[in-house]
Amino acid sequence: MKLKSAIMTLALAASVALAQQPQTLKGVVIKGKTPINKEVLKFEMPKAYETELGNGLRVIALENHKLPTFAMQMVILSGGLSDPADQPGAAQYTATMLREGTKTRSSRQIAEAVESLGATLSASSGLSSPVSSITAGGLTENFDQIMELFADVILNPSFPADDLNKLKTRAAAQLRAQRSQSGFLANEMFLKTIYGAHPAGRIALAPAQIQGLTPETLKQFHAAHYKPNNAIFAIVGDVNPAEIVAKLEKTFGVQSGGTQSGVWTRGDVPRPDLPKINEPAPSKIYLVDRPGSEQTNLILGNLAIERNDPDYYALDVMNQILGGGASARLFLNLREDKGYTYGAYSGFTAAKYRGVFRANTEVQTKVTKGSMDELIYEFKRIRDEKTPDDEFDRAKRTIVGGFALQLESPQSLLANIITQKIYNLPADYWDTYPQKIAAVTADDVQRVARKYLDLTKLQIVAVGDAKQIAGVMKQFGGVELYDTEGKPLQSASAEAKTN
Repeated sequence: MKLKSAIMTLALAASVALAQQPQTLKGVVIKGKTPINKEVLKFEMPKAYETELGNGLRVIALENHKLPTFAMQMVILSGGLSDPADQPGAAQYTATMLREGTKTRSSRQIAEAVESLGATLSASSGLSSPVSSITAGGLTENFDQIMELFADVILNPSFPADDLNKLKTRAAAQLRAQRSQSGFLANEMFLKTIYGAHPAGRIALAPAQIQGLTPETLKQFHAAHYKPNNAIFAIVGDVNPAEIVAKLEKTFGVQSGGTQSGVWTRGDVPRPDLPKINEPAPSKIYLVDRPGSEQTNLILGNLAIERNDPDYYALDVMNQILGGGASARLFLNLREDKGYTYGAYSGFTAAKYRGVFRANTEVQTKVTKGSMDELIYEFKRIRDEKTPDDEFDRAKRTIVGGFALQLESPQSLLANIITQKIYNLPADYWDTYPQKIAAVTADDVQRVARKYLDLTKLQIVAVGDAKQIAGVMKQFGGVELYDTEGKPLQSASAEAKTN
C-alpha cells in the first residue's frame, strides 16, 4: 500500500515513449493471490516512547536493535502551505538551503563531514506541503557526531547568498526542462484547474518567483516557523530512548535561563490563512497545445478527501481496483487488451486539505479517442457495477499485503507514526488499518466511486498536438485551449481537425 501524506509524494503515471505497441494479453486470467497471514489483521504497532521537552518539542523514539543503525527526522509543522502570500517557495528554499552553510560550516564542510561519517543528511519541503522535514541517519556509533551536524543545520543556518543564487540558477534551468515534458504540463494544468489560487495548485514556481527569493526571505521564514513547539523529533533504530532524550535536552532543549547560544526556545508561530477550495465546477476539458507531439498525455479527475476522512479506506480499495497497479482495470484494459499505452493508472492524495482522485496515461496521438473512451468506460463501470468477488478480494489482499511488507521496515513504521501525528489520526489507527481495509464492502466501493467520480464534474486535461486532437477532445465536452506556458489561446496552432 502506498501511504498518502503531506511529507510523502504519490507517483501517478509512467511517461514512456511508445517505441512499439505492447503485445496484448487479452483473456489472461490472474490466478495468483497475495499471500496474507491472518495474523496481519491482528497487527499491533510497536509502541514508541513519546515525551515532550520543556520547550515544547515532541519526541518519538522507536527502538529496533536488529542493526547498529538509526534514522531520525525533525518535522517542522510548517511547509509550503505557510508561505507568505507574496513569497511562494519560502518554505521549500528554506529547507533546501539548510545544508548550504551554517554560522561555523560551509556547504563543502557539511558535505565532507557527512561523507566521512558514512551518514545521510537532507532537508526538504513542498510548495503545497504542511511540513518541512530534516532527516539524518547512519551508524549508531557515530550518533553524537551526526546529531551535532543535524542540530547545526536546523538551528544555525546562514543562507549564503552565493549558494542561493546557484540554487536559483539550477532551478530556472530545471523549470525550462520541465516545461518540455508533457507529464509536467498535464499535472500543472490539472492542479491549477482543481485548486485555483490555493497553494495546493502549485507544482513549480514561476521564474520571477524564483528570482524574488532572497537570503532575508529564508531567514524570516526560518525565524518564524522553526520553533520547538512547532516541531516533532522522531528517531528509530538501535537507540535507547532515555539516552536520546538526554542528548536532545542538551542539544535542542532550553537550559537554565534559556539564553545560551544554540538553545531552542518556544514562540508563537503564524498560521496560514488559506483560500477556500471551491467545489468542483461542471466538467470541462483543458487542452494544452504541444505542436508536433506524437503523444497525448491525459489526466481525468476531481476533488477527493482530506486525510482523516472515514472514506479513506473505501477509496483506497476502489483505487486499487480501478488503477492501483498492473493488475488493475485501467492497466489491463488500455495496455494489455487495447495496446494503447505502456501504463494507465489511478491514484489519490489526501492531506490537510481535500486531495484529488485522478487517472492518467500517455498514449499515441492516433489512439487519443479510443483511450478517452476506455477511461470513461472504466469510470462508469466502477460506478455502475458492483465489483466481482474475486477482483474485490484481490484488491484488498494487495493493499494489506503491501502494508504487511512495510512492517519489516523501521523507517516505514516511523513514517506511519509521524503521519498519525501530523493528521491527528486516532492512536490505534495503524493497529486497526488492516482490519478496516478488510471490512470494506463492494457496496462501499460503489458508493465512493459514485461520490468521487462524478462524471458531470470530471475535469479533463489533455496535452498534445491541438491540430490533431482538438476535434477529438470536443467530442467529450467543452474545450479551453492553452499554450505550454499555461496562457489561454483563441484557437489551435492551426484549425483543428474535426473529423
